[in-house]
Amino acid sequence: MLSKVDFGDSQHLSELRIVLMGSRAAGKSSAGNSILGREEFDLKTSAQCVRRHGEVAERHITVIEAPGWWRNHTVEKSPELLKQEIVFSVSLCPPGPHAVLLIIRVDTGFKETERKAVQGHLDLLGERVWSHTIVLFTGGDSLSDTSIEQYIESEGQDLQRLLDKCGNRYHVLNNQNRSDDTQIKELLEKIEETVAQNNGCHFEIDRKILQEMKERRTVADERAKERMQRTKKQRDNIKSQMSDAQHRAEDCVNGV
Repeated sequence: MLSKVDFGDSQHLSELRIVLMGSRAAGKSSAGNSILGREEFDLKTSAQCVRRHGEVAERHITVIEAPGWWRNHTVEKSPELLKQEIVFSVSLCPPGPHAVLLIIRVDTGFKETERKAVQGHLDLLGERVWSHTIVLFTGGDSLSDTSIEQYIESEGQDLQRLLDKCGNRYHVLNNQNRSDDTQIKELLEKIEETVAQNNGCHFEIDRKILQEMKERRTVADERAKERMQRTKKQRDNIKSQMSDAQHRAEDCVNGV
């Protein structure tokens, strides 16, 4: 049962769990910092998921930042570790996130290559993820007098196709104006609307997908361990040979 807190005529969830997804340099870390209201996420690229917590607008917020992919790379080109981290990200806030925020910058073009990259990486989580996904546009300050709706229309069909998969759920964020907490409160309310649209349920990844990825990680870890052992053995052999050679040289010098 989801706990709720009364705010006048409306009710808000007392806890929200959020996962940030997107390409590298899309603004995931900045978005996470804006949501929590402080510098919790390092702006440097990380190869692993990062989890942070905070109290925002009378809610306990958990934010998971998944590592980003190269914006023009299809999922087939992404390294195995990245794909594993994306899948595991939704299991780091049990029992699962209330929403996946798909971060997209508004100051860069969004064409077919970006759409394929986004869809491929989110599809790792299964088809159900799309009903829990909200597109979060970052860099809203660059829009100037252009509305987000005008921007979406100007980008054409690729962006619209992506929004259609997300049930046309989106929000724009100006990370340069964190003093305005209205935009964060509105985002949290949109997340709660998304939860309501999903009959009060959070996103829960198919156990088969998670289990398969765990097995793949186990195999990869075992291979990495074997490589380290082989490397150590080779180094030990080289050290032994060098030591033997040194002893022989010393024996020659001593006339043995």
